[in-house]
Amino acid sequence: MRSPALADRPMRRLTRAELPTDAVALARYLIGKTLTHDRPEGRASGRIVETEAYPPGDPAAHSFVGETARNRSLFRERGVCYVYLGYGVSWLVNVAAESEGVGAGVLFRALEPLDGHDLMLVRRGREPLATGPGRLAKALGVDRAQDGLDLCAPGPLWLGAAVGPTGDIGASVRIGITKAVERPWRFYERGNPFVSGPKRLSP
Repeated sequence: MRSPALADRPMRRLTRAELPTDAVALARYLIGKTLTHDRPEGRASGRIVETEAYPPGDPAAHSFVGETARNRSLFRERGVCYVYLGYGVSWLVNVAAESEGVGAGVLFRALEPLDGHDLMLVRRGREPLATGPGRLAKALGVDRAQDGLDLCAPGPLWLGAAVGPTGDIGASVRIGITKAVERPWRFYERGNPFVSGPKRLSP
């Protein structure tokens, strides 16, 4: 079920033209927007409340080594989904963030659940449902099969416009990386209880 405050509000797909052609700008823009996965067993969706940008030339980005079979989706036009297995444990969901041929992406780090709470709970097995990138992918039922999907086109996995007001947006250094650690390219909705990471990074 959706949050009562957001019930009955229509969910509109974002168009590619609405997405900034810049990884850092896109990461900030996506805060408050929605991510939805429609599957035969039902819909799971949430408000995007935390992201990280990995722009061109970033040594922490998967695209830094150049295009490979694994990271090819990062070199597609903005709005294309890139899914990879993090540390051999959890699938992580990203979106390509620049123009065709330019490697860059935005990692979805946390969602505030809207539709499909019970479905997410079955997938995750426990709360919290989508606080952290690995939990987010599992709650939404996303794995490598969704890599390369266009999140701005008709399809089961898609980006949507905000269904309510977005709070103040904060920025911090990124989490869990060892290169370019000082760059403030993590964005989050201030005060949202579904944001992940150390509290000191989300004042």
